[in-house]
Amino acid sequence: MLGVQLAELLDADPPGVAEALDLMAGFDDTLVHGLARLGEERAAALTALAGAVAASPLGPAVAEAAGKVAAGSVSDDHLAALAGARTALFGAVHDARLADLDAALGRTREAWQEPPAAPPEAQSMLAGSRSWLRELAIAGWRGVGHDLVSAADQTIEALLAEPELRRLAVLLDGLAAELRASSPLATAERLPARRWADLWARAMTLSWEGGRSGAAPPVESVSGRLLLLGVDVHEHGTAVQAQVHAVLEPADGAPARLVRTSVVAAKVDTIVGPALWRLLHGHPTLLTALAERRALEVADLPLLAGGDLVWHDDRATAGEPADPFATARIQLAGALAPPVPPLERHPVRIAEPVLLEGYTTDGSALELAGRTLPVDLDRLPACGPLTPALVAASSACIGLLRRDGGRWMVQPLAVQATVKRKPVEVHGGDWALGITDPKVAKAEARAGDAVAVLRERAGRLLRK
Repeated sequence: MLGVQLAELLDADPPGVAEALDLMAGFDDTLVHGLARLGEERAAALTALAGAVAASPLGPAVAEAAGKVAAGSVSDDHLAALAGARTALFGAVHDARLADLDAALGRTREAWQEPPAAPPEAQSMLAGSRSWLRELAIAGWRGVGHDLVSAADQTIEALLAEPELRRLAVLLDGLAAELRASSPLATAERLPARRWADLWARAMTLSWEGGRSGAAPPVESVSGRLLLLGVDVHEHGTAVQAQVHAVLEPADGAPARLVRTSVVAAKVDTIVGPALWRLLHGHPTLLTALAERRALEVADLPLLAGGDLVWHDDRATAGEPADPFATARIQLAGALAPPVPPLERHPVRIAEPVLLEGYTTDGSALELAGRTLPVDLDRLPACGPLTPALVAASSACIGLLRRDGGRWMVQPLAVQATVKRKPVEVHGGDWALGITDPKVAKAEARAGDAVAVLRERAGRLLRK
């Protein structure tokens, strides 16, 4: 990424974005205090939200919802309309930001094509989730207590039992867990109002009749050569996900495409650091490609409409070594970017792979052609060898450009650096098959293998 491109991106401020964010801040404040306690200012925030989408197909429904809620009548229909309006406005902000990014990078993006409609889901369980979300909105975050949080348990348990509804179930479970962990909310000094409003609105749209509460069906199957760029590890107390960013060279000779693929495993909060890779042992081909920096030959992998490959390890073969930095230099600029599904259109979900070179850095920010780009060090995975010190010593980086906290940031996935006067290349997936640093391996051995211990204990319990 050249300095002039970075300047275009950092200087761009799409018209209307600040006003849209102010409108949504007003709506989010109504959820803090609850729809049961609307004053004039918060009722005006609902009216302003309705005015922002008045010219869209949502306009009449949102205007009616704002009026009814301000008058004290709160129904699922009204809340769905308000959640839809909020989602649409954030989608517009997302589109403006992503258009700036694509223009700065010269990146071409595929147009969104609506996939086939999903079959109807279990409406009674979806109604149960909407009922809980309605009670949250009425009470407001300040009014949420233990009883209201616990009221979701039965609904979440029922949703988790249905594979097609687990996406919604995990979302509701996460929101309930955050509310429970933040109690007492009435006296909390600060609340993550935007985050909780994001979760609430997304859950409401997913749970509405006709919404896709499960994953969208694949739109095609693809074969070809997969050239890996890097891996982004998402860790939670109960789960870990390795999301791999790559360039796909289709076997039919079609243009190269930017794709993602993810593998997930359940975990407990005592399994952290490099031990996380052992939980993903069911995907040895993918882990080998990450650790040894190899290309993959894939056959008939399902591709979702948003550019995600559904991973099947038995449909992939590790091929020749393939340098991710060479892939980024040669392929990244011309690869076709995937479209963004409607419900994924939110600025914080932007994570676009880029190659940055020729910069100077102190580790916290990259200086390139007189421009400053902050580095998101908090996202460096604890399960890999990437460290802030390596970032500080780097001169080239494959990373994900993100929009967070009102600014652009880069999350490093791999770096080329100079350590003790020697050039080194370090990738986040280098330890996918085991720790390669002797000092770290020795420390991990002294700490013990948490995965092996837990598996042995689980085996004893099952034998009883």
